[in-house]
Amino acid sequence: MSTSITKEVEVQCTTKPNWLQLPIDVTANILFKLDTFEILKSARNVCSLWWKICKDPVMWQTIHMDNFDIVCLPHRRIPGYLAKICRYAVELSCGHLKDIYIYRLATDDLLKYIVDRACNLRCIRLVDCNNVSSQVLIELGMKLPLLEELDISISMFSGYCLPQKLKEFNRLPYEITVTCNYDAFVIAKSMPGLRRLNIGGHPLDNVGLLAILDGCPRLEFLDLRGCFNLKFSENLEKRCHDQIKDLLLPDDLLDNGCWWECWLDYKCEDCR
Repeated sequence: MSTSITKEVEVQCTTKPNWLQLPIDVTANILFKLDTFEILKSARNVCSLWWKICKDPVMWQTIHMDNFDIVCLPHRRIPGYLAKICRYAVELSCGHLKDIYIYRLATDDLLKYIVDRACNLRCIRLVDCNNVSSQVLIELGMKLPLLEELDISISMFSGYCLPQKLKEFNRLPYEITVTCNYDAFVIAKSMPGLRRLNIGGHPLDNVGLLAILDGCPRLEFLDLRGCFNLKFSENLEKRCHDQIKDLLLPDDLLDNGCWWECWLDYKCEDCR
């Protein structure tokens, strides 16, 4: 290799960016954009500096356990394994946890563990978490005085064949039908400080909705998309619009303009 080529290679090597020379706050911001599983199983093992940054409780103000599909994971023990990852992340937060997002993974035991160690929680998102009881929702309201945002939306009724027009799907499982308003009553009675509520896909009826409107006077955002058991009269719809600044009704479109088949884990022709 000639001397000129050798020098050129040396220059290229010395001009490559060194990740370890980035300011700590910049590195932390990059790591913060990863989900919890990626941080704990991969990123923090890169070097001692990243390990140190990932041990800082401030890194764990937000926990994301929602960027995977448990149904597609190969082993039946995976949900339990992910729950352990979630618990460990909560421990690392040392009480600094403010926002947590969980997809299908949450159970009563996991939520009790989180609530007992994160009294500063302000946002909880539990999408498709069908193993969470109303009793735990009560504990959320009693033990989390700063809670402002709750998402308990359902994106698919597991095990039931959905017709082409979701609005015609009225044969809900009995256990869901008899408890839907009870969940609404729990929210209304125990979470008066809520500002944002997503209960999309749930089969609550007008009685449950009125309870929420009465019990959560500070609500600014309410997502009712897919709640087709609701029957809106002119007075009820007017009250909702008067009370809720940002309201999404059962028939409203998703942000990308697609109908409910997309939201129910399907893909419409526009999204394929």
